[in-house]
Amino acid sequence: SRAVTGLEIDTLDDAALAAVAADADVCARVSPEHNLRIVRALQRLGHVVAMTGDGVNDAPAVKAADIGIAMGIAGTDVTREAADMVLTDDNFASIVAAVEEGRGIYGNIQKFMHYLLSCNAGEVLLMLVAAVAGWPPPLAAIQILWLNLVTDSLPALALGVEPPEPDIMRRPPRPPHEAVIPWRRGLEIVAHGGLVAAVCVAAFWMTWQGDNARLEHARTVTFCVAAFAQLLFAIACRSDRLTAVQLGFYGNPALLLAVAVSALLQAVVVTLPPTQSVFEVASGGPGRDWPLVLGLAIVPLAVVEALKIILQGLRW
Repeated sequence: SRAVTGLEIDTLDDAALAAVAADADVCARVSPEHNLRIVRALQRLGHVVAMTGDGVNDAPAVKAADIGIAMGIAGTDVTREAADMVLTDDNFASIVAAVEEGRGIYGNIQKFMHYLLSCNAGEVLLMLVAAVAGWPPPLAAIQILWLNLVTDSLPALALGVEPPEPDIMRRPPRPPHEAVIPWRRGLEIVAHGGLVAAVCVAAFWMTWQGDNARLEHARTVTFCVAAFAQLLFAIACRSDRLTAVQLGFYGNPALLLAVAVSALLQAVVVTLPPTQSVFEVASGGPGRDWPLVLGLAIVPLAVVEALKIILQGLRW
């Protein structure tokens, strides 16, 4: 380890200070001006810099840092105003807890968006394939509206309260200017939407087969496959690395409740006569094709979870 003092820093220009600051473990007997120079030197090297302080003189460096941290008990009002984070208990261990919570919240935002965008992409791709193939629309407008407003909403909200993943603090920090949906996740969204679309296309063709007399029944089966496939896919969206078993199947009770309630609502819509007419569902719902519905609906979840296991094996 190496220590550098304020007297040494006074003799260094900005370029030399950057080289020294990158290797130094301790900066001793430094002034507020030195703190500010050290923060800026590390930032020029591409580091994400955190600065803690409690006095008025610490405020410039706290303000300049990527993450300024002020003491809530011993800190001055000026420093607390300049900071991004205030430790109300003046305990440095709270910083670790705050970082973990922040990473968890950011990750849940990504999961929320990933799930909704994947489901919407699946519906768009389904209708696009049907249009290109010259088929009648596989879903009625009211059915698409139901999928977007009811079936997708509850699981998406439940993903927002997913507990932080076990290895979240062992991951490197994300790049500061990275988009909420980077290109890699964007490709995953399209691919996952393609999985949902594929099972829906399969369901429609297997039950329609060009016979317009079976169109209403085919739409009913496709409607159910889309709904249940999206509900089960929400379980896979809990993590992009770990499977539901590794996370603990009961780790997010809110999601299980959301999936169960949404599934119950979907079952009611396709089985009760008053709602069948409203949602343009065939009398009797999917009928004997319920096994087909459930078999196809589980495919996106199974594929995504299997890919996670394969990728884990490649990393090891």
